[in-house]
Amino acid sequence: MVLGRLEVKAGKVVDIDNGDAPLILRGAAIGGWMNMENFITGYAGHEREHRAALLEVLGKEKYDHFFNEWLWHFFTEADAKYFASLGLNCIRIPFNYQHFEDDMSPRVLKPEGFKHLDRVIDICAKYNIYTILDMHAVPGGQNPDWHSDNPTNVAAFWDHKDFQDRTIWLWRELAHHYKDQPWVAGYNPLNEPADPEYTRLAEFYDRVEKEIRVVDPDHILWLDGNTFAMEWKGFTHILPNCVYSLHDYSTMGFPTGDRFKGTEDQCARLSRQFLRKCEFMRENGCPIWNGEFGPVYANPEDEANSMEINEERIALLGAQLQIYAKYDTHWSIWLYKDIGLQGMVTTSPESPWNKLIKPFLHKKRATQADAWGKFPSAEVDALINPLADWLDKYASGVKTMYPPVWDTRRHITRLINEGLLSKALAKEFAELFVGKTKEELSQLAESFSFENCVQREALNRTLQDSA
Repeated sequence: MVLGRLEVKAGKVVDIDNGDAPLILRGAAIGGWMNMENFITGYAGHEREHRAALLEVLGKEKYDHFFNEWLWHFFTEADAKYFASLGLNCIRIPFNYQHFEDDMSPRVLKPEGFKHLDRVIDICAKYNIYTILDMHAVPGGQNPDWHSDNPTNVAAFWDHKDFQDRTIWLWRELAHHYKDQPWVAGYNPLNEPADPEYTRLAEFYDRVEKEIRVVDPDHILWLDGNTFAMEWKGFTHILPNCVYSLHDYSTMGFPTGDRFKGTEDQCARLSRQFLRKCEFMRENGCPIWNGEFGPVYANPEDEANSMEINEERIALLGAQLQIYAKYDTHWSIWLYKDIGLQGMVTTSPESPWNKLIKPFLHKKRATQADAWGKFPSAEVDALINPLADWLDKYASGVKTMYPPVWDTRRHITRLINEGLLSKALAKEFAELFVGKTKEELSQLAESFSFENCVQREALNRTLQDSA
């Protein structure tokens, strides 16, 4: 059967070109590609800092050459063919608005932004893979974290209407470009929004839905909940032809969390966590999309018991997938490809890229410069914990600051380790590229090609079994 255009009807996603046959989308995100993230490719800090430092070191000609090569090799037809072979049918594509609009030239569309996005959408369509377009970073930052390319710790998107207006303008441009593309399963307007007032997110969705429909009345909108897609306070109604999205990471899948042993209590905790996050969707009879989830994995070079740990985390993933199947949940695991922490496909430890950045990765791990997959550190604890205690003593209000999922320590590490420290390390990472020829830069970029990567087989078998 040739799949067709998708629409939301009677609480299900259906294929309207095949008699409204229900369809469940299961897949992954190409995270770290058109919206770069530090733990995915190895740099420190935020994408804008990383790019600025590389531009300074390489110069414009080599900078453009490297990123064009890298964007090309990160996802090619070989990736799509492998992805489809696992029975997966959807890829979420996170992107940074700066591919399409410049802060110094607002509302001036950059046509070159479509070059690689069009290429990947067309490749996926060839293999019957739907794509969901995810604006992962918007003007001003919809949340205060690194993954929205926001170095300020302030989600200014919510306080400046022009940031919202620019985002809506860009979505209209994107919708105009893709309105006749049936293999685009729809648009994910904001990734993991964080609105401290709990009112502006739903209002924004009302606005962006109307504006997109003027240009493109047909594509589904995939709408993330508030506070990193985990809560629905302030939502009073559902919008037509929309799917609502949660993100369902478990702390048991990370180095600082409890280890998953598959106990009855742990499995019940997973189920309760998921059902709390999707209560809004179940009450309103609309489809559920788990837009992100998944553990990280231990490296044999760093942890002697890595095999045992990874078996536990694969078991955790399997337990989550059973829950999602029970509730007909669409899902997109995080993520498809990286340098070895979480991806279905990873660069080789022997690749030119991994060899070049290995000492830098050790420094980032020791300093907890990355928030994602960070390892326990007695040295960092000795610095941060007394400061957290001091703040709690004299400014107890830190504990109740938004977002509620952050404790005092998390606020501190966001400002110091992932902010000040990581920004200071950006130039050090870029200096690894000093003197590289175009040929050498191409070889580094080719480290990310499917042919040069390795597959995380246990993870991919688990996904295949659930697909």
